[in-house]
Amino acid sequence: MTTMSTPTPATGSRLGAGTALPKAGRSGSGAAPLKNDNSRLFQTVLFWVGASLLPLGIVVIILGWYGVANTPFGYDQQSYMISGGFGGLALTFVGGFLYFGSWLARIAEDNREASRRLADTLLVLADVTSRSASLNDLGVDVAALPVTAGDGTTMHRRDCALIAHREDLRPVGEHQQDLVACRVCKP
Repeated sequence: MTTMSTPTPATGSRLGAGTALPKAGRSGSGAAPLKNDNSRLFQTVLFWVGASLLPLGIVVIILGWYGVANTPFGYDQQSYMISGGFGGLALTFVGGFLYFGSWLARIAEDNREASRRLADTLLVLADVTSRSASLNDLGVDVAALPVTAGDGTTMHRRDCALIAHREDLRPVGEHQQDLVACRVCKP
């Protein structure tokens, strides 16, 4: 007698420990994966129509050749050549172009996905870089330190937009008590 056990989550190097496989009914998986995904639906239709017209065209060419080969009269051979030869050739070319179009649609979808992933990665990298650039080695937020520009009397944060272009920034010393706080960055 066998006992039924509950399925365990899939584990593996690609899925990670404890990651369960997707279940039917969730978005992006299940019985209708192409629902509301027009580009993949278009690519799939192009693929199947092209994949069916290619061999159909070859079969029509073979049937046309067979008709021409087994008819002794010239006027009967012309109808076989036109319908079988040219028609089959047209079906083969149309099927090939549709199949090629499905391949191009697949490449375009892959490029869009790669661009989306690259943009997300660059945003994360820019965020991490900006955070690490604003901290010095001791973990102090350098952008929050008050500074003055030149001999000015206004105290700013180092990342204030009003002094971003300035090169003559000096840290505010403890002896400078008469400084006014910036109304933009509010140090």
